[in-house]
Order: sequence, then structure tokens, then C-alpha cells
Amino acid sequence: MSARVLIVDDLYPNVRLLETKLSLEYFDVVVAMNGADALAICEKGACDVVLLDVMMPGMDGFEVCRRLKSNPVTAHLPVVIVTALDQPADRLRGLDAGADDFLTKPIDDTALMTRVRSLVRLKAVTDELRSRALATREIGGPDPLALAAADTGEGARILLVEDRPSAIDRIGTALSQHHQVTVETDPHRALVRAPEGGFDLALVSLDLEGFDGLRLCSQIRSLERTRNMALIMIGEMHEKARITRGLDFGVNDYLLRPIDRNELIARVRTQVRRRRFSETLRGALQASMELAITDDLTGLHNRRYLDRHLGPVFGEAALQQKGLACLLLDIDRFKSINDTYGHEAGDEVLRAFAERIRQYVRPMDILARYGGEEIVMVVPGAELPDARAIAERIRERIEATPFAIEGGTRDIGVTVSVGVSVRRTTDTGPADLLKRADTALYRAKSSGRNRVEAAAA
Repeated sequence: MSARVLIVDDLYPNVRLLETKLSLEYFDVVVAMNGADALAICEKGACDVVLLDVMMPGMDGFEVCRRLKSNPVTAHLPVVIVTALDQPADRLRGLDAGADDFLTKPIDDTALMTRVRSLVRLKAVTDELRSRALATREIGGPDPLALAAADTGEGARILLVEDRPSAIDRIGTALSQHHQVTVETDPHRALVRAPEGGFDLALVSLDLEGFDGLRLCSQIRSLERTRNMALIMIGEMHEKARITRGLDFGVNDYLLRPIDRNELIARVRTQVRRRRFSETLRGALQASMELAITDDLTGLHNRRYLDRHLGPVFGEAALQQKGLACLLLDIDRFKSINDTYGHEAGDEVLRAFAERIRQYVRPMDILARYGGEEIVMVVPGAELPDARAIAERIRERIEATPFAIEGGTRDIGVTVSVGVSVRRTTDTGPADLLKRADTALYRAKSSGRNRVEAAAA
């Protein structure tokens, strides 16, 4: 797996040693000899993972890490602190600064490469989300990177899979101050519970009684609903080989017994923040996709959505020789509503008009704003009698109940004309279906409005 690894260290021999090891594993290496240069390289997007020394003149590694993690442009970059400092307080400072891991020299090469490869995979997924979610900036949405980077990593729902009473007590007590912790001692029940609990993170003991905790991690990672859940393994010092396997298939992090309380809190916070970072980007992406296919005023699908989806629906109906109906609905004398009561009143009518029609739509139907005050409804499986009946029910409903305007202080009567068509075997595409519905609508308008006209089947 090729990726760009930034080594930040002010001692050339250290840089050269790491560079040689990484190159042998086919990583591209970028070097910075001080914190300022490292920040500049990261802001340019010139690396995928940062290996960061602590003891540097000017700006130490802790400060570099804090700045990277507080900047929305670089907050997603994985950072591994690699240092000779070996005290628990040093490791905690690094994790509190936002580092994804803290490795003490001399470095275990297998552990280092496994961690780098794991973070590179995570970075690749995040990069895809970032690039697509940034489209929200172009359509006037909030900056998704700033929103994602602002999360504190607290208030998470955490699933603890552990069967040692003493460990449950210590871990639960430490985490419950900042999170909601659910304990499950049975791994089989945990696998059922994980997809249903809306958890941000799962802590899984590797040495559960009569069950392989690593297999449970693998099963959680393979389920669709828990695929993006953060996972932390809890293991013993002699289980390093199993921990390496877990990192290889996608477990995010690990803790070794005896668990340091502060390190537990810091690692959980880091993984929760990273998970929420990705979820915020996914949400921004989904919002941008919805905006791209949704009409702002009515909340219905727009013409772009109709053009994209009508073709496949038409093709499937033709292939299966099933009915397909098209209803084109147009508010009668809509211009006079705008002219008499104002465009704001016209918008109120149009929104309410769309909402009333929506009540007649099934999940497989297409309902879209066609243009102006026209709405198109496509009904798979419907023949002409069915389509006419639907159109008549809508027409009667529109006429029977006045529309509220001016903030609900006034009611006006509204009617609708509907043109109906159904697919013919001679149709060459959905444009023929729409054209006949439009012709039928014109007849309804010409014949006095407030009526349904259908093209001959």
C-alpha cells in the first residue's frame, strides 16, 4: 500500500533510519526537520501519515500535534508520536494533544508498519469523504470540516464487552464521567446488541472466557450497521501478535493491561472524535446529495432527479410489459394568485399543493416539481383507469379544502387540472409519455380547467 509518510525529527540519523525502514515497505517519505515546516507540509496536503518526534527546538511535537488537530484542514491527518520519552505522563500528553498513537523508541518495526498501514487505510476513506463533502461549501452549506473538527469526543455511547468484574468496574467508572457505558459480558449477546444500540465505540476484551475476542472484533467490523463503529481492543502484553492482526483487519486502537485510567480516557476520546469526524462528513455529503435532487420550495424531487430516474423506471416497465402512468398536475390560474395576493402567498399555495399530492404517493412512485406550478407524478404498475382514479381523487381533494395564505390568516380556493397518460408499446422512451400527459393537460385547461383529461391508451 503506497502512501506518503511525513517524518518530523530534528536529528538526521533518526530520520535516515525511519526513512530506510519505510522505503523498504514501499512508502514514499517526506521529511521535515522542525515543527513549522511540518505544519506547512501538512497544510499543503503533501502527506498521508505523520511520524512525529517530541524533542525538537522551537516547537515541540506535542504543540505540532495540537495545531494539526485543531486546524480543520489538517485535523483528519493521522499522527503517530515516535519518541524516546517513555513515561506514562509523556504518552498521556501525546494522546491528549490528539495523537492517534504513541510509540516509544526503540521502535518495534512490525508494530510501526502495522500501525502506519492501518492509519493509511483510514486516511484513504476519510479523504474520499472530505473531497465529496466539501461540495456543501459550493451550495452555501456550513463548512463540514470546521463542524467535524470541533467535536470534543465526549458524550459517546460506548459498548464494553468484558467479563472480568474488576475490569468492568475500573473501565466503567473511568468512562462514565464523560460517556454512556453499556456493559455486555456475553460476546454472543454483544454481537446482537452492537448494531441496535447506536454505539459510537466498542471496547472488546481479547481474552473473553470461552470466546475469541479478536473474532468478535472481526464480526463487528463485518456487519453493515457497525462497519464504521470505532473499535478498541483490550489485551495483555504477550498478545502483541493478535493485536497486530486486529489492526491489520481494521480495529482502530488497543489498550494493554494493566490499563492506565488517563490513557483509556484519552484513547477513547481520540477514537470517538475520529469516528464523529467521518460521520459529520458523511452527513454533509448526504445533505449535499439531497440538495442536488430536491426542489427548495416544495421539498419534492426536482427536474434533475426526474430526468435521471424516469428512464430506468420506463425501461423496467417496458421490459416486464407492465403498466406505467404519468400524471401532470397544474394549479389553475396560478398567476392570478401571485398577482392578487403576492408571490409569498403563491409560494404558500405551492408548498401546500405539493404536500397534499404527496399523500397519494407510494414509495415506488416518483413525485417531482416539473417547472413553475406543475408537478409530475409517475406511477409504476398503473393502467389508465387506475391513473384517472388517482387524478380525480387529487383534483377533488384540492378543490374541497381551501388553502391558507398570509401565515394562516386567510383562505383561498384553488383548483387543479390534470393530464394523464400511460405507456404505449410504441413509445421509444419516457419523453413520449410526458409529451402525451402535457397534451392532455393542455386539453384540460382549454376545456374549462378543474378537470382530468387522459390521452388515449
